[in-house]
Amino acid sequence: MPSKRIILATFGSLGDLHPYIALARALGRRGHRPVIATIDKYRQPVMAEGIEFAPVRPHESQLPPLDQLMPRLFDPLRGPEYLIRNLVMAFVRETHADLSRLAAVADVLVTHPLAVTGPLIAEKTGIAWASTILSPLSLLSTCDPPIFTPMPWMRHLRGLGVTPYRAMFGLIKWMGRPWEAPLRELRSELGLPASRSLALFEGQFSPLLNLALFSPLLAARQSDWPQNTEVCGFPRFDGALPDTATQARLSEFLAAGRSPGDAPLVFALGSSAVMIAGDFWDNAIAATRALGRRAILITGRPPASGIGAGNDIAEFNYLPYSLVFPHAAAIIHQAGIGTLSQALAAGRSQLITPVSFDQPDNAARTARLGVSRSLPFRSATAAALTRELRLLLENPAHGERAVGIGDAVRGEDGAARAAELIAAL
Repeated sequence: MPSKRIILATFGSLGDLHPYIALARALGRRGHRPVIATIDKYRQPVMAEGIEFAPVRPHESQLPPLDQLMPRLFDPLRGPEYLIRNLVMAFVRETHADLSRLAAVADVLVTHPLAVTGPLIAEKTGIAWASTILSPLSLLSTCDPPIFTPMPWMRHLRGLGVTPYRAMFGLIKWMGRPWEAPLRELRSELGLPASRSLALFEGQFSPLLNLALFSPLLAARQSDWPQNTEVCGFPRFDGALPDTATQARLSEFLAAGRSPGDAPLVFALGSSAVMIAGDFWDNAIAATRALGRRAILITGRPPASGIGAGNDIAEFNYLPYSLVFPHAAAIIHQAGIGTLSQALAAGRSQLITPVSFDQPDNAARTARLGVSRSLPFRSATAAALTRELRLLLENPAHGERAVGIGDAVRGEDGAARAAELIAAL
């Protein structure tokens, strides 16, 4: 098969970058020339994997400081609007200009759900285009309805069929339509016909190929999914190994457990929610000690002097989840799709503390697999963590089920399957 230059356009956190690194590596192994096109802050981790990198605006310098951005982004009511208006639509012309230059010398364009100018480029130029879906929520199925952060009560309407969900999705689209005004203006400037499709809803899907980059265990194919949707499995990648000193400290802590019952609890909040952790780590330590356990905290910050003083708590700024999750007695995390993929593959029971966006829906789907319990992030007090972890650890069925799920997830190769389908374009 001739070598193809393939643009992988993405935007967001590490959970929105790592699947495309896995996909680029799989494409490279097949002799193709993948290019990851995203915000400039990810140049180093992409190039460290031997993958070509192309910056696409907005640049990091154009965005608010993270300590201001993250609280707004994770606001349970206004967060999605802030994301679309202020971080996506505010830069559509710059994004379109950068991505158009790349697509002009490419064979295939692959888009993340937030790469909203990609569909316009495909429509204008005719370039072969595949879209990607990172989590089931993005498919907005009325047959397998998702859970939204501000509306957890919607789960109780399942017995009423698809009608309530069609009405709710219609309301959400009506509310979101004004957010996309800059994109509609750009369509007109490009001479493209007006479209009723919204970029964050049906407009994100390609008529050629839609790659669902999650395990079929999370969501089975539904009759109202877009045509040409293929469920590939998780394309798992979680970064480079830490330095040798960090690896040695982790090995020493794990080895200090004197019995299988000393396996640590592992607390992690991904790469975004970790920035609004607040007192979560203090509560995690208190719960760990109330249970008489040991714990590893992956806090996304330099280790604090004296945190959890003693040999029962180890704090790390960063660890690849695939390196530490398999050693856990249980994994406590926020259910970002990248974190969840590694937790499921580890074959360990989970306590999920979802914050926003797709996380509550991911948590509910994981609970249906029988491997987890769920506790909303804003309710994760020391007492609540202690109670939920005790119930999780005292029920062997969660762990037994998790082992089988882990075997199944590790048997998937979402990156290879997606690469095969993209190459066929």
